[in-house]
Amino acid sequence: MTETSGDIALISLGVLGLLFLASLGGEVLRARLSTDENHPTVETYLTRVNSWWFMAGAAAIALFVGPWAITLLFAFCSFAALREFLTLTRRGRADHWALVVAFYVMLPGQYLLVAFDRTGLATTLIPVYAFLFMPILSALRGAGKNFMERISETQWALMITVYCASHVPMLMGLEIECYGERALLLIAWLVIVVQLGDLAEYFAGRRIGKRQIAPSISPKTLEGIACGLAFAMFIGWFLAWITPFGALGAALMAAPVFLVGVGGNLVLAAIKTDRGFRNWGHLIPGQGGFVDQLDSVFFAAPLFYHLTRFFWT
Repeated sequence: MTETSGDIALISLGVLGLLFLASLGGEVLRARLSTDENHPTVETYLTRVNSWWFMAGAAAIALFVGPWAITLLFAFCSFAALREFLTLTRRGRADHWALVVAFYVMLPGQYLLVAFDRTGLATTLIPVYAFLFMPILSALRGAGKNFMERISETQWALMITVYCASHVPMLMGLEIECYGERALLLIAWLVIVVQLGDLAEYFAGRRIGKRQIAPSISPKTLEGIACGLAFAMFIGWFLAWITPFGALGAALMAAPVFLVGVGGNLVLAAIKTDRGFRNWGHLIPGQGGFVDQLDSVFFAAPLFYHLTRFFWT
């Protein structure tokens, strides 16, 4: 077993241990509450933790298998998230070929570029070429009604669910001095920091939160975000040994990553409010769809990638 594999095993055991404690704490809290009343916060919390058991296991297996497994895992997540996003947007018959290109050209093309470490093309394929040529395909069909809205929604869907998400496996291609193949561990660090920070923000916001920051679109509170930020920075510091950042650097890196993730959650909550639906999908019990679960990671991944590339490569 290599040093990297040993670290992945240790992290996996640590995450499973945290999930065990989270499940135990939720069950204890539920047992202490009165049985004749509904406690939606506790029940939602427990359902989310139960779902994370499966997702954590899938991520751990992919990390053990290696870079191709990680790339395939996030390609699948992007496909599922893109499908959820576009299912709930406005589109017409004229957009058929643009959607075919989105699913069967742009998405696999993006992840093939990532897999073969063609970073230059991977960072321009969707924001440049998809933005230029997909509107042409729709325009050639001759349907001009709501054209701007239709094509913008498709482009936004590609940017969030494919382009942003692909920056997670793209981390494996960073050439960091004296780090080498351990760049794989940056993925574990990013996902753990963002997801555990979100969990802390969710629970604290509903237990002690008072001042909502965007009441019309989200129940998030200043108190919840502050607790989530502090916990994310603590987790970043605690896991500094798997990063090239150092203890202080890891804690500081965790702050903008978490906050951008919160912003991404708010953006997608605003879209849901505008369209009048509660969740993007129902694939993951207790958490809606892939977009609901990975919205923070989608938004945080590009920032984390570029900060790491700028300061440590």
